[in-house]
Formats: sequence, C-alpha cells, structure tokens
Amino acid sequence: MILILITVGIVVVSCDQNDDRRFIALSTFGFYPGGLLEVEIRDFYLPPNSLQETHGLLLEKSIFDEGNPYIDSLEEICPIESPNLFEARKNLAVFRFNFPKKLNNKIFMSSVTINCSDSMEPFYLFKNMDDLKNYQNDIEDDTITRRCVNTTLPILNGTRPDNFNIKFIVYMKTKSNEGLYNLYYHNCPNYAMMPKSKQSFTVTIKESNANGNYLSAGDMPLPSLYFSMSIIYFITGVLWIYFLYRSTYPVYKIHYLMALLVFLKAATLFFHGLNFHFIQIKGQHIATWAFVYYAIHLLKGSVLFITIVLIGTGMTFVKHVLSDKDKNIFMIVIPLQVLANIAYAIIQESEEGDMQHNAWLDLFLLVDFMCCAAILFPILWSIRHLQEASQTDGKAAINLRKLKLFQQFYVMLVSYIYFTRILIYMLRMTVPFHLLWLNEFSRETATFIFFVMTGYKFRPTIANPYFQVASDVDDDDTDIVISHFGSGVNNRSRKKANSTGEIAEDEIMLVESSS
Repeated sequence: MILILITVGIVVVSCDQNDDRRFIALSTFGFYPGGLLEVEIRDFYLPPNSLQETHGLLLEKSIFDEGNPYIDSLEEICPIESPNLFEARKNLAVFRFNFPKKLNNKIFMSSVTINCSDSMEPFYLFKNMDDLKNYQNDIEDDTITRRCVNTTLPILNGTRPDNFNIKFIVYMKTKSNEGLYNLYYHNCPNYAMMPKSKQSFTVTIKESNANGNYLSAGDMPLPSLYFSMSIIYFITGVLWIYFLYRSTYPVYKIHYLMALLVFLKAATLFFHGLNFHFIQIKGQHIATWAFVYYAIHLLKGSVLFITIVLIGTGMTFVKHVLSDKDKNIFMIVIPLQVLANIAYAIIQESEEGDMQHNAWLDLFLLVDFMCCAAILFPILWSIRHLQEASQTDGKAAINLRKLKLFQQFYVMLVSYIYFTRILIYMLRMTVPFHLLWLNEFSRETATFIFFVMTGYKFRPTIANPYFQVASDVDDDDTDIVISHFGSGVNNRSRKKANSTGEIAEDEIMLVESSS
C-alpha cells in the first residue's frame, strides 16, 4: 500500500461549532503564471467575546514541498501576532480579519487587511471574478498596480447577523509569482492558555492554472504517467501469460497469482489516471470512477501482500502446506490491508483541513508500516530454518542454496519497502514544486522493477534455482529405495515424471546401509 496525496483544484472545508483548532491547513497548490486562487469563506462565526481577538489567513509561497510548519508546533505565540513573522518566513502574505468593533464611541467596520513580507513578490488581488474581469485589460497593459501592502478587502454579512462572508481572488500573472502556495487559517486566541475559542465556517477554494487546468503544477504530467504505466503493466501481463502458456516446465498456481497482480496493477493505474484526468478538467473526480478505483486498489493491495507472503513462506516453491505460524501472518496482514485501504480512501476523499484527515493519515502510515513489517517475518523464519537445516542434515549444499535465494528475495523486498516508503518522501522534499511528479514516477518505476525481478527469479524454468528448490522437495516425496542386501548398500534412485509424461532418472545416490 502506497499513499498518494492528490492536489485537487476545488477544495471545500467545513468547520462545525465545536472546532477549536488553533490552525487549519486549508490547501497546498503549485501555480504557474496565469494561475488563479479563489477563496470564499461563508458563514464565518465566532463567539462575541472572540470577535476582538486576532484571526486570519497566512498564504505562504515556497519552491519546495517543505510540509506543514505548524504540525506538532509548540509555539505559544500566534504567527499572525508575531513581531518577527516576516523575518522568520520570507515569502508570506497575511490576511488579518478585522471584525466590527466599537472604540471611543466610534464603530469600525469589518475588513480584511493584507500585508506581505518584503521579499514576497506582490500579486494582483481582487474582490471577486467580476472585479477581475473589469480590470483584465489593465492587467495586461500593466496599468494596474499589484497590491500586497496595507490593502483591504470588505467583510460582508452572512446568512445570519452574527455570521460573516469573506471572498478574494489572487491572480498569478508573472513568472515571479509562480511557486507552491500553502494556505493556513489561524485562530490566535487558542495559542494562549485560556478557554478555547471555537469557530465555524465553510471555505471553498478554487485553484487553477492557465487554460482552466485544475491540477497543481507538479501534478500535471500524472495523468499521462499513469496511463503510460498502465499500458506497460498490461503488456507485461500479456507477455507473462504467454510465457506461462508456452512453458514446457511446471507452472504453479502462484505464477497465475502473479499474472492477476500485474493486471490488477494495470487496472489500478488506469482508473487512477482517469481520476486525475477528470480533476484536471473539472476540478474534482467522478464518484463512480473513484469507487471503481478504490475497489480495484483494495483488491490489488491484498493480492500483492498475499503473493509476497506466499513467496516468503516458501509456499509451492519449497513447501505445499502452510504452517500455523504462516497462517497467523495471513490473519494479520489481510485485515490490516483492508483497514489501510479504508484509511486511504477516507484520506483521498477528505480535504487537508478536515478534522479527521490527519487522524486517518496517521492511522494509514501506522497500518502500512505494520503490514510491511509483518511480511518480512516469513522470510526471516525461512532463512533461520534453512540456516539451522544446513548444519544438521545431510543436504548442506541444497539448504545453503535455498538460504542464498531467500536472502536475495529478502534484500529485494527490504530495498523496495525502503525506497517506496522512505526515500520517496525525502525526494518529495528536495525537488522543486513543478517536478513533484518525479516522486510518483520514481515510485512506479521502483514498483515495476520489483515486479519484473520477482517474476524473473520465480519464472518456471528448470534452470531457475527457485524451481530447483521445488524440485528437491518434490523428489523427496517420490524417492524409490532399492535395497541390495548382499552388497551392503542402498541404491536410491530418484525418478520423476517430466513434462512429456516420461519417467526420467534425475540422480542416483549411494547411501551406506545401516545394517
């Protein structure tokens, strides 16, 4: 199971009246020149005693995906109120909410005040789409000034007298405006040791690049990538089936399970690419195709871990019956995989700012780690068993060969897990925002290489050492012992039916009689 976070073009985050979070991560999106960020906050409500406190938004620009700086933060000062805010964070715009208040018998109307750090490239700010269209020609002629210092926007009344609406549009015209933008909401009273201030609102965020492309800059190549990889997996599956059909050597059920896994992977990538395609043109995926994708993704994840566990336990290739310990691994891995896929679906369907999003994300990472750890145990058990067997029985050479094979597969699996679970996330933080698609490209390439190497090592051929391991076990079941009492030796002739139905003598061993 691999987590893929989709940056969608239309985000809707709702906070109920029991929401007392001090900050909310609303959105992350990469903009090219010509991009639009539309933010609309509806029915914003605060208790009357909190209206005079500080609330607002932070819009932070970066080149790299550095993650959320406020997660697990122990700061006691709200960033909006920090006197050193612009010194600590260079590319930052602050949207401070000023709600109606009465001071010295004067009533101050509500407004949003915008200020930017000195190094923040000024951008075009508008009240709504009509305002943007009215100034469209002036923008193109550079006769309108970009605004980012001491600019104000109105706060309108909501559906109730104590509710407020806020709306604004940020237009990224020039190349100096492009970058990865993170939008955060901060409830400053909750940074102090005082009764929590609760808020409720619904925010709709529409993010798009030029030509109405709703994908973030780093996600634009992903539909083509997923469709291409789907075709590659499908062709690989067809070639694998053809190879199994033409094979003159025994083909086991696990070989067909591998074929099923490859086709499920191809289908998963196809529907994942389809979801990205609809997000690209509509801003959100189609529910029907999303359901199909999650269903196939669940099945693919289960088949993947079942296949790895079967190979790790030596099922078919070394033994034909699962031990109780092996069965316990299945009883652990399969439910964990189902839980991981449920968490994955909830993460993908929820928004970054939803209260349950981070909880399900933590659960997913924990369960995925447990699954990866669980599938390593059967291989370690097999390695330990073969190490002991190579020192106790008379087949040291055979068991050492088996040991080497399982060690190779163990290294392959550990390398795959390490690359797709750890190195990939490190790569995401080091590449520029417009190259974030390389993260998924590297992940899918590593997965394909792992599939190909596993298929190559377990292919049905007499020259394959894994196949020879199975032959050795099968031969033990078909030993024919011929005793020659007069000569004092036993001639053990191992015979086996080959693929043509003839009986061939594989080897003859002379074993001294115990008599």
